[in-house]
Parts: sequence; C-alpha cells; structure tokens
Amino acid sequence: MNHLALIAKTQTLIAAGDIVGAESALVELADAEGDAALMVVLDLLPPKDILAVIREYDNSRESVVNLLVTPEQFARAVVIEKQYKDLTRTHLRGMVNSVIFREDADPLEFLHAIGDLEGGSEALADYFTEKWSRIESFARTGTFDAMADTGELLSKTALQASAYVKPVVEQDEIADRDWMELAWLLRHQCPDLFIEMLSVLRAKARAHDLGEAEDEEDIEEDDGKVETGDTDRGKATPAARDSDEESAI
Repeated sequence: MNHLALIAKTQTLIAAGDIVGAESALVELADAEGDAALMVVLDLLPPKDILAVIREYDNSRESVVNLLVTPEQFARAVVIEKQYKDLTRTHLRGMVNSVIFREDADPLEFLHAIGDLEGGSEALADYFTEKWSRIESFARTGTFDAMADTGELLSKTALQASAYVKPVVEQDEIADRDWMELAWLLRHQCPDLFIEMLSVLRAKARAHDLGEAEDEEDIEEDDGKVETGDTDRGKATPAARDSDEESAI
C-alpha cells in the first residue's frame, strides 16, 4: 500500500469527522504490512491527526494505534488536546491511561517526553483538574486522603525539599493504571515535573475561585478551538479547522 496515499486518505477521513474510518484504514495497513509499516505512517502523520484517533479511546477494545504510538508522538498530541475544549477531560484521561499504562510501555518514557514539551505540564494539570484537593494532599502527606490533610499548601521550596523522601504509599498499593498511579510516578520518579504540574494546577484552581474563565474560553471571538460535543458527534475536529498546530510545538 502506498503510504502517502494512506496518509492522504486518513487525513481526509479525519477532516470529515470519520474517526472510526480513519482508524480502520490504519488498522488495515498494520494487518496487511505489519506494525512496522504503521509506525512509519504514524511518524509522518501530523500530531493533530494522531490525536484525533487516539483520544477516541474505547476501553472495550484495544486500539493498534494506541498500542504503537511512541512517547514523542504521544507527547506532541497530548499538548494540543486542549484545543478540543473538553471540559470534562474524559477523552484526555482515557487516552493518557490507555497509552501510558499499556502492557509494553515504560510510563516514565511518556512522562519525560510530555515534560520536555512546552505545554506538557499544563496538559498534565488538565488531566488532574478534578482531583486537585487529593493531589495537594498527596503532595503534603504522601497519601491521597484529603480528609487527613490540613489544607495548607506547601511552598515550591518545601515541595522540592520533600521530593526524594521515602514514599508513604508504595506504588503497588495504588497501581490502578489511573490518576493515582500517575500522580505517584510523577511525585516519586519525576519530581520536577510534578512540582511544575502542581504549580499550574494551583493557578487553575485560583482562576476558578476568582471566577476567571479557564483557557480564555469566555472570549467570544473564534480562537480555532472546537466544542467537544461536536467532535464526539463526528461534526468537526481541530484537524479540520486548523492545519498549523504542529508548528507551535
């Protein structure tokens, strides 16, 4: 199969909102020519197109794209996921969990790749937004029990000083392949990224408390973003609206 022709077909399907069709075309390539051929195509696809496919994660089945995407490809996709304006972060959490915790993956490789990109800590903060109080408790006490926390926020200096303390909770105690395990890995294996992510998370919480609109979503002018409700119904994708995202990465 001509790889350039497949890429063109995939991008056309994504632009039309047919994400299932786009993924099927990629799966057909893997079935016909093997995983190596698919990895070549993934390396040629723009981050926005890879994102359009992997964010539609369905835990009832395995996605060959999610299984093969590299840490660098995944990181470039994650940092532009906010363009979908998914206020629930359902798609972000689903795709992060499905890729970072896949059977053959080293989660730290993915976290380092995300942290190396501008916008990486912001994407991770978006992932943890609904768990802010429990992440703060984890930062202060080493556990996720918000009720046991005093509510006092540790300074950045204090966070750095406690970065390499012995874990209060061991990884196997919270190995849920979800937000707790991801937070544990960040705090105990990537402390600088954890502190950076927590700083962004705190800023988002302050903005919310002050009634400020997160990510300037209250601005009426067209900012190139797409309502998630439309993308979930196959009406639009950022890929169809903007072809220049990858230049900012």
